[in-house]
Amino acid sequence: MIALSAQNIAKSFGVNAVLKDVSFTIQQGDRIGLVGVNGCGKSTLMRIIAGLDTQDSGELSIVRGTRIGYLAQQDMVTSGASVWAELEKVYEPVFEMERRLRALESEMENAHEKPQEFARLSAEYDRLTQRFEESDGYSWKSMVSGVLNGLGFAPKQYEQDVDSLSGGEKTRLCLARLLLQKPDLLLLDEPTNHLDMETLGWLENYLSAYRGSVLVISHDRYFLDHVCNGIVEILMGHSEQYNGNYTRYIAQRQERFESRIRAYELQQKEIERQQAIIARYRMYNREKSIRAAESREKALERMEKLEKPVDERAIRFSFEARRRTGEDVLQVMGVSKSFGDKHLFSDFSLHVRAGDRIALIGPNGVGKSTLIKLIVGDEQSDTGTIRYGSNIDIGYYDQHQSSLHPEKTVLDEVWDRFPRMEQSDVRGALGMFLFTGDDVFQPIKTLSGGEKGRVALTALMLRKDNLLLLDEPTNHLDMDSREVLEDALSDFGGTIITVSHDRYFINRVADRIIEMRSDGVTEYMGNYDDYLEKKNRPVEQEAVVGKTKTELDKEKRREKMNKQALRQMKVRAQEAEKAVGLKEEEIANLEAMMADPDLYADTEKAAKMQKDYRQAQDDLAKLYEEWEAAEAALEDEG
Repeated sequence: MIALSAQNIAKSFGVNAVLKDVSFTIQQGDRIGLVGVNGCGKSTLMRIIAGLDTQDSGELSIVRGTRIGYLAQQDMVTSGASVWAELEKVYEPVFEMERRLRALESEMENAHEKPQEFARLSAEYDRLTQRFEESDGYSWKSMVSGVLNGLGFAPKQYEQDVDSLSGGEKTRLCLARLLLQKPDLLLLDEPTNHLDMETLGWLENYLSAYRGSVLVISHDRYFLDHVCNGIVEILMGHSEQYNGNYTRYIAQRQERFESRIRAYELQQKEIERQQAIIARYRMYNREKSIRAAESREKALERMEKLEKPVDERAIRFSFEARRRTGEDVLQVMGVSKSFGDKHLFSDFSLHVRAGDRIALIGPNGVGKSTLIKLIVGDEQSDTGTIRYGSNIDIGYYDQHQSSLHPEKTVLDEVWDRFPRMEQSDVRGALGMFLFTGDDVFQPIKTLSGGEKGRVALTALMLRKDNLLLLDEPTNHLDMDSREVLEDALSDFGGTIITVSHDRYFINRVADRIIEMRSDGVTEYMGNYDDYLEKKNRPVEQEAVVGKTKTELDKEKRREKMNKQALRQMKVRAQEAEKAVGLKEEEIANLEAMMADPDLYADTEKAAKMQKDYRQAQDDLAKLYEEWEAAEAALEDEG
């Protein structure tokens, strides 16, 4: 059954048309993710659904009696009450029911001698008792404490004054109040802000089991993957609806894009064919042929022309390493670090081997970014040693972009780092990151966080380092840019150590997880899903019967080596494909030269050309064999 239907919704602010033609439906029980670039109108659409704004045109239909709950990005609560008392207010109708139940009990005691009155009171009592149970009348305290605990409030905070909470805590309290209200349609605008990984997991499980319908705006792709069964994308004021979670949406969007490209290209070919026929008819210059040409021209004018689809994932880049490292890339031994009275970690050790993809995770303040700075050399450890392997070239991505010079232009910022490059090559690299035309002359200080991140990534790509240290690399990047970054890192042949709160990114990039907590460090093999599975596994299942710690360590190493081998196969397949392309291009050039009759005036030159051509064909055959072998090996492993 449809819970909400939006048809042709449009909304403008002055001359700025934010929403032009937005249509989608939400079935009862659906959990729909609302996605699109910043400023595309997602929050505006949600405010319209919540009844806080009105559309300029279009129709919004919501089932009568639907209770709507709305959480805005900047929701705050001000109250003189405590945290617990603030959430108690949600259950005021329940408390009223309980008071009525007590009154009915008293009235029933006095109505035993009045059968009809007693029957009426008993019937009301039964109905009210059922409503009381359905409204969590007997379990409201456990519901409140469960939601507070799930959203990261410690029991000692229950009596804390609401006004003394931080901004993030107030937003979480608003979310807690909304979840306890259990509306039929839950509207959530960036609910994952201010939540740590553990709290995010709790919220995902809660919403996945939620009985009502949910419409959520979020940039957290892992969250969208685990909560949503549908995605609505807003692009250039228009909407498209997709079935499935975020990962399925990405695949479907690419399929739709490729289908539209094919349709556009076919139409363009048909238009060219018709225009050629019209030109021939007009060339005959006869009355009959002129009429035929005019008829076809009118048909072309009536044809509904398809617009050329634009690939939103415009960024295209890759990371390469200019040289190979040794097997041992980095050893961190017994390192500790404190800042005054603030102790971060002690006796921290880490052995990094070639090809490792390590993600450092843990709560804020445990020293993840500091550890990266120690490895880079921007900070000095209090104790311990950091030893680098042979041929190590370190590339560092700083989440704060502190190495960028505010007064420099985008072009100078990158060119000054690579002065031997031609300006055209620098601008070409910047073009990969969407800095085109006069964009390259913008001062760094005028850029947004995402634009600064793209400048830093441009410089990192050009360095061609073999050890990448990435501190929150997906911060400020839009979803499409994150996808491209992940593709580039997946194909990178070097070693990666990254700090990230982006679980989707960790899932795609990492094969080792280092969890840093205030009480110590734990290592997990695999990506984020593997980490969750192993972390939540009961202790008795963790120890495999008949296997020693040494055997388990060997299994971990084999698992890691298998993943490294798979990456190397992928790189070999790509290199082989590239070599085939270059050789085919060489053969095409040779064939073009051999087609020139003047070549054969010089018999010696012609003979050499034919010899080179035969050799190139032999080389191509071998390259094809290598490519096919690499692809076959990759397919077997996959």
